[in-house]
Amino acid sequence: MSFSFGIRPATPEDVPIIFQLIQALAAYEKLSHAVNGTEEALREHLFGDRPYAEVLLAHTPTEVIGYALFLTTYSTFLTRPGLWLEDLFVLPAYRRQGVGTALLKALVQLARNRDYGRIEWSVLDWNRPAIQFYERLGATVLPDWRICRLEVLKDFGSPDEPG
Repeated sequence: MSFSFGIRPATPEDVPIIFQLIQALAAYEKLSHAVNGTEEALREHLFGDRPYAEVLLAHTPTEVIGYALFLTTYSTFLTRPGLWLEDLFVLPAYRRQGVGTALLKALVQLARNRDYGRIEWSVLDWNRPAIQFYERLGATVLPDWRICRLEVLKDFGSPDEPG
């Protein structure tokens, strides 16, 4: 199947479809139970007074078929900003047709235009198709790094910590 598609920045009007795509990504990753946000929060965080992230959309003339949600990071070793790619998702019917590659190429160009040093992201260890896709594009899957996470709304620290 050959089709034409484009890449564009998201607008506030796109928030409902972005939220639907986030839910589709969560279902694919078997993490639907972890989605507890709202469209309203997403709208505020993408387009409010203090935006925290940006989105590029892949689209055909009639529908949005994928997205990349990203934010700025900073590398002290490079002393340059970078991009953290939080989500990269393409609807199943449009996979293996260059959409994911086009989204990543658009992110690379955006990072170059902003004089950023790198793009980083995480991938689930069981997601071999994604890992192979990233490696084919030249990405390095870092074997020695692990993601750490603190839930900031939960209690911090433990009673056995030294004072």
